[in-house]
Amino acid sequence: MRHLDLSDNDFDKDAFGILGALPSLKFLSLELNRIEGPLSNQGLTSFRHLESLDLSGNNFASIPPSIGALSSLKALFLAKNNLNGSLPIQGLCKLKKLEELDLSQNCFEGILPPCLSNLTSLKFFDISLNQFTGNISSSLFGSLNSLEYISLSHNRFEGLFSFRSFANHSNLEVVELISDNDKFEVETEFTDWIPMFQLKVLVLSNCNLNKLSGDVPKFLLYQNKLMAVDLSHNNLTSSFPNWLLVNNTRLAYLALQNNSFVNLFFLPQYCYISTYDIDVSDNHLSGQIQANIGDMFPNIQSLNLSRNAFEGGIPSSFVYRTSLTNVLSKLPKLYFLDISNNYMSGEIPSSMDNMTSLGTLIMRNNSFNGDFPCALVPSVFMDISYNSFSGSILPSCSNPNLQHLKHMHLQGNKFTGLISRALLNSSYLLTLDIILETTSFLAAFLIPLDYCPTSEILLFRGNQLSGSIPIQLCQLNKMSLMDLSNNYFNGSIPPCFGNITFGTIRANDLAFSEMSMYSFSSVGLKFGGLSDLSFLYHYDHSNYDKVDEVEFVTKSRSSSYIGKILNNMSGLDLSCNELTGNIPFELGNLSSVHALNLSHNLLTGPIPKTFSNLIQIESLDLSYNSLSGNIPTELINLNFLEVFTVAYNNLSGKILDSKAQFGTFEANSYEGNPFLCGPPLEKSCTAIVDSPHLPKTVSLDETEGKWYDIDLVAFSASFVGTYITFLFGFVAILYINPYWRQRWFYLIEEGLYSSYYFVSDSLCKILRLLY
Repeated sequence: MRHLDLSDNDFDKDAFGILGALPSLKFLSLELNRIEGPLSNQGLTSFRHLESLDLSGNNFASIPPSIGALSSLKALFLAKNNLNGSLPIQGLCKLKKLEELDLSQNCFEGILPPCLSNLTSLKFFDISLNQFTGNISSSLFGSLNSLEYISLSHNRFEGLFSFRSFANHSNLEVVELISDNDKFEVETEFTDWIPMFQLKVLVLSNCNLNKLSGDVPKFLLYQNKLMAVDLSHNNLTSSFPNWLLVNNTRLAYLALQNNSFVNLFFLPQYCYISTYDIDVSDNHLSGQIQANIGDMFPNIQSLNLSRNAFEGGIPSSFVYRTSLTNVLSKLPKLYFLDISNNYMSGEIPSSMDNMTSLGTLIMRNNSFNGDFPCALVPSVFMDISYNSFSGSILPSCSNPNLQHLKHMHLQGNKFTGLISRALLNSSYLLTLDIILETTSFLAAFLIPLDYCPTSEILLFRGNQLSGSIPIQLCQLNKMSLMDLSNNYFNGSIPPCFGNITFGTIRANDLAFSEMSMYSFSSVGLKFGGLSDLSFLYHYDHSNYDKVDEVEFVTKSRSSSYIGKILNNMSGLDLSCNELTGNIPFELGNLSSVHALNLSHNLLTGPIPKTFSNLIQIESLDLSYNSLSGNIPTELINLNFLEVFTVAYNNLSGKILDSKAQFGTFEANSYEGNPFLCGPPLEKSCTAIVDSPHLPKTVSLDETEGKWYDIDLVAFSASFVGTYITFLFGFVAILYINPYWRQRWFYLIEEGLYSSYYFVSDSLCKILRLLY
């Protein structure tokens, strides 16, 4: 037997003892098994004829030096094995016939050993996602002229690396170098070198590329087979390299984000490019977007022009293009479009067909106005916030994308009227963030919400909404973030809010994730296929899905939550309304909620003892209400509480002991409650109690009747009774005793005359001064 594939099983390291009976093996794969611990020398020495060994996806502790005994080995794959320490020089450097070496996604550290330069047959070399340090010696790769693929990304290299090391590598097709620190530099600008290679993939991201000049590598002028280029996060300052797109007709992916490119994003008029993905965000590009840009990129799937200085409107070729037969046809593949944070304005063309291919549309922070066209609604993510769109929100929209929309951000516009039923008729809707400019009654448009029970984020803050909070909201049992703050809601808090999960379900159902915006797939990397090496680009639409981001007030500040963090965040904000009545004890059922804000309302009654069940609570704000009674001692068990405030209420009694989380709260958490006492307030909880023998100071906790406890009912009754008794007693005295009755009337008469003469004299003096 010469070929054995045992990948994706449950073998352990004892398998090597059994496989030792097959000394003629040339190809062995034990990828994705459960082999743990160090490889034994005895297990490897049996395979002297082995040419390809794949042990990736296991859990080896180290590579034994005896691996050097595999003198016939041409391909070695040890990725994802939790290997650590420095590279085993005595073993690896003896494999002179090695053509493929994959050590990626381990924990190797230290410098790259110089003896790797002896592996002159090496074609594929991947050490990405490790912890290698030190400088990359130019001589290390200078002798590896057979290299076709090299990946050094995500390590801790420092110093300057000269790209001239690859000048004589005529077979080189892929170079990938992404730095994880700011101490590594790559220099490509040398006058005495001419590259012999034609690259297909070049990734030089966050590596201080040409730090002194800020220029795009000039050797790229001579490259015409590029399929993917990533020069992002390098602070390149030259003009936008339009020639990269013109010279490389097969260029599928171009990433130039987070640089300082200037001037226009302009291409020759009759240039047709097969690019699928362009990201030029976070630059200084200006001017209007080319009118026929949609015609130049007929295959475009993702276009990111955000955070620049583009002006003008959306080119008509984005939404339709005129063919030679004057037939309108929309771009069939455009899935991701981000033009946010620019200076674009005007109305969006409305004469278009539905763009059913569009999955993500981000237009926030521009100056677009007019009606938002139904045809531009994407199928997954829409953010048109902070523009000047007006009119009704998508009335009678029949775009099928609306049925599948997951995330919708509409706040900061000038929309008026009610939200249409069609907008809320999506069974996939997770996020709805909207601020209306006109006053509306929430129940008028929340009736359709039972059609989208999957909604997890509902942000209706600052909408001038009034009336009672609709109980339809309780049907959204998967809700995790709900913000109804800064409105005019009145009435009581619906007790059924205690039945909403607020994060309980999401722990097992991760709805929000972070997508990689691109990925490469290699064909022929395994041994036997290197002669036909080619690289393909993944065009999976899920790679373009925008990571959702929302703002929510917690811990007394507004924070942005993005991507996977949203899976772990839950909260309810009903602050700044006119809610009355007691806090429902059912809110204590929200065991997974992280933030609860009921401040700035008219709530009364005690703090529910059931709040002790809020075991995940981090921020609890009950300030600026009329709550009464003591602070429940059960709250001392809230171990994750970071922000707690009950300021400006009518609470009484002793503040909870300064232990656990309650030892971290300052006086401003309790101020405005005149009958609270104890640290951190200056008011002490002690009083003087009179004794028939000797005055004694005792703690008020030891007294049965606490002076600081007030029964409002008894107090009001005694006050009214006293007032009525005094009034009737006074009237009775005047009625019975005529002398005192006469004196009382004389007193009133004297007061009236005195007041009259005082006012009269004062007016005369003022008139004399005026005239």
